[in-house]
Amino acid sequence: MSAKHRRVGLKSIIAWLVLTASLCVMGIYGLQIRAVEATYQEGNASYQQLADRVRSSDSPAILATGTVSGPSGAEPDAPLKSVVDIPDITIDFAALKAINPDSAAWLYCPGTVIDYPVMRAANYSYYLNHLPDGTSNANGTLFIDYNCAQDFSDELTIIYGHHMKSGRMFGSLVEYKKQAYFDEHPYMYLYTERGNYRIDLAYGCVIGAGQWRERAFMFKENLDALLAYAAHNTTFTSGVRYAEGDRVVAMSTCSYEFDNARYVVIGLLRPEFG
Repeated sequence: MSAKHRRVGLKSIIAWLVLTASLCVMGIYGLQIRAVEATYQEGNASYQQLADRVRSSDSPAILATGTVSGPSGAEPDAPLKSVVDIPDITIDFAALKAINPDSAAWLYCPGTVIDYPVMRAANYSYYLNHLPDGTSNANGTLFIDYNCAQDFSDELTIIYGHHMKSGRMFGSLVEYKKQAYFDEHPYMYLYTERGNYRIDLAYGCVIGAGQWRERAFMFKENLDALLAYAAHNTTFTSGVRYAEGDRVVAMSTCSYEFDNARYVVIGLLRPEFG
């Protein structure tokens, strides 16, 4: 075989090896993508099963007149004064807490994917990659900052959640960077054992994770500073304003304007009855 033929043969072998290696890499990458998608689908299915078990849009305990029913055959309790309208959803907290005693609330935003339980975490890491039933999953779970009370009785309660590319969890939260989206979804709703609330959204702002920690915005002692920052940097205009005694909920997720950016939507709790 001539040197020329040997060179042609060697080039053919190299080209074949490169092609084979490329196909292998593509195959592995495709398997990884399918594995990630399967993980997300498993998480979504788990949340749907949980909702089917503990969430109901039928609320037999609340009478049409706004009074709360007592034991069978007993006189109903005194009528409660309705403060705000809340979607007629019932959460079986006994069943939810049987699944996970960390269960603190259920968060719902009509017309969006936000319709999830909220856990109260013991740290900042566990619910980043665990479902409410304890299964390891990249979807994670919405969770309250462990510096905050589980029952939302603090002046400031912070809820964290992933910004999923699928839009799940808090993936849709970043849509509040647009005024039109806020105009369509100015409220969220929070269901707890102690009562239900409408969250009147007031501000949405981008902030760095480092800046969030340096300013200690996770502590209620710095609530005034957080509200001042949010008001100055808000991405939407709302007529909602904080007043002394209001309870504040801040919902935080990842954003991508710069490294370690966060997007935070802040609202005020309005009780269903007063």
